[in-house]
Amino acid sequence: MLFIVVLLAVPVAAFWFVFKPRNEDIAAARGEIAAKRQTLERLNEASLKIKNLGEAIERGQEAIEVIEAKLPAEQSVDEVLRQASEIANRHNLRIKSVTPEKKVPASQYMELPIKWELSGNFDGFYEFLLNLEQLPRLTQIRNLNIKRTEQDEGEMTASFTLSIYFQPRTAPTTLVEVSP
Repeated sequence: MLFIVVLLAVPVAAFWFVFKPRNEDIAAARGEIAAKRQTLERLNEASLKIKNLGEAIERGQEAIEVIEAKLPAEQSVDEVLRQASEIANRHNLRIKSVTPEKKVPASQYMELPIKWELSGNFDGFYEFLLNLEQLPRLTQIRNLNIKRTEQDEGEMTASFTLSIYFQPRTAPTTLVEVSP
């Protein structure tokens, strides 16, 4: 009987003292392997992005060059203003006032906000806005206020701020190149 009990105790003891700790070690090792595989996958994704980073920098540089091409030099801001006035006159709008405000500096460009007050036909004003949008220079209209005049239904007055963006004389025109 004692022999049978010892014979049965050996596998039970082997399970508790040998197999169970080894199974726990194996499970922990598998967890570490899974975590390291995830890290490797993230590193592979990052390395793919780094390969594309050079292309992204080139595309960004090209986009900056396109935007800088649309920024007039400080000397040609009056040309943009003249073009806007011609567009207003072409659409039979009466310019009541044009008041430049203080220049606003930014990192690579400057902004010159100009307050405008126009009157005329609404359809002409709409065409004015469409033509202004087609100018090859960067402009922005803010604080647009349109009121219908009481004399004629088609007549209106509009006041708005036209911001013209330009390169200041001292601004660098090229960026520092970054090698991938």
